[in-house]
Amino acid sequence: MRRIAAELDIQPTKKWGQNFVIDPNTVKRIVRAAGVNDGDVVLEVGPGLGSLTLALLETGAEVVAVEIDPRLADRLPVTTREFAPDAVTRLDVVQADALQVTSLPRDPTALVANLPYNVAVPVVLHLLSEFPSIERVLVMVQKEVADRLCAEPGSRTYGVPSVKARWFGEVRYAGDVGRSVFWPAPNVDSGLVALVRRPAPQGADRAEVFALVDAAFSQRRKQLKSALAGVLGGSERAAAVLRAADVEPSARGEQLELADFVAIARAATEGA
Repeated sequence: MRRIAAELDIQPTKKWGQNFVIDPNTVKRIVRAAGVNDGDVVLEVGPGLGSLTLALLETGAEVVAVEIDPRLADRLPVTTREFAPDAVTRLDVVQADALQVTSLPRDPTALVANLPYNVAVPVVLHLLSEFPSIERVLVMVQKEVADRLCAEPGSRTYGVPSVKARWFGEVRYAGDVGRSVFWPAPNVDSGLVALVRRPAPQGADRAEVFALVDAAFSQRRKQLKSALAGVLGGSERAAAVLRAADVEPSARGEQLELADFVAIARAATEGA
């Protein structure tokens, strides 16, 4: 893979926000943890030099790779023909920003990716919202991001990503990843996050729930009756809505589960 990087004159630096995985055991571990098989259509974001792509194709799965860098997007089919010629017809490459993608040549059943830390959460949430066919997710992200996605209510790392990810499914931490498997080696640890989709909560609009979540954590030390005043029409109405949702107005956002935010949205819609 370093030969391909040299051929393209790619020298990853911190400005990329992503490091390439070069350890074959790690990419195989990711594929196993994701449970990919020959019946899957895998959406991979940021395939880079193609290490994970080749491991995904090796399972017999179809792969749709979304790559923002045109050089890497153009090179990936060449890499596949070189290392896995029988798998070329199972690969589609889309040269695009994953945050802007709204359609794909195949309907994905799984999202498997090594994501840059600065866009990891927005990318996962965007793709889950745009592609309901995605049944499960396995992403490798910076350890700090993994902790935020998997955090439970009341913990220091619990926040907006923790709640929003749970709108789409059950989230769990799937393991540590050492620094030595990347090129160049980063200065931070990484982790694997798994998500299995479940039906969205009923009786509440996702946009409305997410607006409440954003407001609750924008000033996380504020009581909810104050933090939600801007989106619920003032502190008095916010307190009334919270009581109708069986949530204590003096509570703070970090104490609430997704179900609590859903209940607040329902109460607001019902005119509490």
